[in-house]
Amino acid sequence: MTVNAPLGATSEGGILDVTATAVLVGSTNTLRRPRTRTRAERIGISATLAVPVLGLLLCAAGTHTQALLPESIALAPSASGMAGPLSYVGFNLSVGEVVAALLALLIISLTAIRYSEHVPRRLIVGAVVAFTVVAVIGPPLFSTDVFSYQAYAQMFTHYHINPYLFGPDKALGSYPVASPLSYYVGAKWMGTPSVYGPLFTFVSAVFGGTSIPFNYYAFKVIAALASGGTLYLIWKSAERRGVSPKRGVALFGLNPMVTLYGVGGGHNDLLMLLLTTSGIYAMLSRRAGTSGSLFTAGAAIKLTGAIVLPFALLGQAAAGELRGGRRRILVGVAATSAVVAGVSYAVFGTGILHMLHTLQSVQDQGAWQSLPGFVFSLTHMPVTHLVRVADDVILAGTFMWLLHRVWRGRMDWIEGAAWATFAVLITAWSLLPWYSAWMMPLVALTTSRRLWNAAVVATLMGGAIMIAGCFPGWNWL
Repeated sequence: MTVNAPLGATSEGGILDVTATAVLVGSTNTLRRPRTRTRAERIGISATLAVPVLGLLLCAAGTHTQALLPESIALAPSASGMAGPLSYVGFNLSVGEVVAALLALLIISLTAIRYSEHVPRRLIVGAVVAFTVVAVIGPPLFSTDVFSYQAYAQMFTHYHINPYLFGPDKALGSYPVASPLSYYVGAKWMGTPSVYGPLFTFVSAVFGGTSIPFNYYAFKVIAALASGGTLYLIWKSAERRGVSPKRGVALFGLNPMVTLYGVGGGHNDLLMLLLTTSGIYAMLSRRAGTSGSLFTAGAAIKLTGAIVLPFALLGQAAAGELRGGRRRILVGVAATSAVVAGVSYAVFGTGILHMLHTLQSVQDQGAWQSLPGFVFSLTHMPVTHLVRVADDVILAGTFMWLLHRVWRGRMDWIEGAAWATFAVLITAWSLLPWYSAWMMPLVALTTSRRLWNAAVVATLMGGAIMIAGCFPGWNWL
């Protein structure tokens, strides 16, 4: 039998002949050229590498570019202490160059997410880590919320003023009368009481007496650690759900609304997401009581964390675990709520209840920074009380419809929570760019193409507001 003969031919030395054929084929394979990367792999790898590079460019430029800084930072007398190590290599960009860089980052990050399945896992993780580090060492871009955290903390630790009843101006006044911190807090928030949960106010109290730069970097590090923990939980939860961990990590970690804005601004939304994602993982691990406590703790950081809870409860009912899992969730919720409520009442009294009214007032001040606000501002139509009621009815109706579908077993509970979060983003009258991060861990655990498209829409909405923020003098709306 020759090596060209059919393998099924019989001969006395057939076995040896087949072995010889395999050896020859194996030798041929070793001589082949290394596999060339596909077009999708080249696009995915290039985009993934470009995200932290563009983030570094923007953070370096932020040390010398006023269009990237909040107005209060640009006017502060000692903001140079927060410029960070990138100030030594910083440079100035024009407004047009800033917009081009932000657009490029937005497009490239979405491209990296789109092609993440074709990118090696280590490269995605490395790019996310690099992007996060860049955001931490960068200057205070876009937002002043981290300074409001310290202002509210100082109010009740140093001035003994209830931050849920009064704004920072009650204690800080105008520089240099009371505190230099008054320069850094955004003008909109100086007269606004706290809209953050009591658990976060207790956390921020730890840094109330520190220097302004230390407080700033402390919250950025907290946000970075919370983001890293959330990414780990997304990966572990995705494995339990049987969905792609790589794509979920890319959606969260390479998203500029999450990392450049959320981590870079030291926002407490990342801490809230860490707790809610921990609750989801606990649910998937059949630790229902723990999940109830974690969801409640997340809501005690920021009320948005409460969105997932009713869907988790009804998801247990739909799965036939009404007596066990649902009861354990409620026990966890009740126990954690009792502790948080008791401590909050002891420290803040009934003032904590004022937070709901403050949240409503903040929403009323959203102007064009939301989808409905943009439409009404563009058309110069008045936003009447009836319009706002209609918006609330639409949101409530959407929630009820989604909860009903989950209860009937027609929709997965994580998908329902993701759509509910998207509904909040769409109907909100005040939408800040990093709010789009709220839905990313939920979307990362689904295979719904429509939900992933909704995540892209939410990112683009945040990106549009981010870019519009480069033109604070524009009053055309």
